Amino acid sequence: MGRGHGHLLPAERRGAGAELTTLHLVRHAAHALLGRRLTGRMGGVGLSEEGREQTEALAAALATRPIAAVFSSPLQRARETAAPIAARLGLAVVKEPGLDEIDFGAWSGKSFAELEADPAWGEWNRFRSVTRCPGGESMLEAQARALATVTRLGAAYPAGEVVLVSHQDILKALLAHLLGIPLDFLHRLAFDVAHRAVVVLGRDFVRVDGLNLPP
Repeated sequence: MGRGHGHLLPAERRGAGAELTTLHLVRHAAHALLGRRLTGRMGGVGLSEEGREQTEALAAALATRPIAAVFSSPLQRARETAAPIAARLGLAVVKEPGLDEIDFGAWSGKSFAELEADPAWGEWNRFRSVTRCPGGESMLEAQARALATVTRLGAAYPAGEVVLVSHQDILKALLAHLLGIPLDFLHRLAFDVAHRAVVVLGRDFVRVDGLNLPP
């Protein structure tokens, strides 16, 4: 577990009795194409048996927390990760477009072997701050929508806890901003499947309390 300070909000000042919002940022669980294909926004990518086991462990870990809401990327693998968590807590899963995977454009669905042969893929991974997926999003655009989503949901649940289920690069881009890490160094952050980060939002500060926590 790691700790750090971010820049979502201005100076860090912890006023007495301040209302704090705790966000549990969850990466979706494992699926059959994991590590083989860039699934992106492909439809029909559900969890594997291993992934379903991981979601049950996640649900158990979060069941004792005072969670007020569970939000998920619209993609199937994320919703299937969120569902057992929400069921344990007696909540519904709310689909949140701001948590959607990066739009990888022409790269969506390609195998990683195919992508490795594309020079543009190498540029994307070396210089995330200035490159764009062919026909898709830039990393800066993805980061901006993730940040806007977290800011909005944080404001909607003062003094509450919220679960947000999303995708590796979206969550890493968000954490990079909070920790003051350039997008070109995104690979320095680990965020494994079915793991989570914990972010605390105050009225005028943000704090990262946990990184890449296992189920």
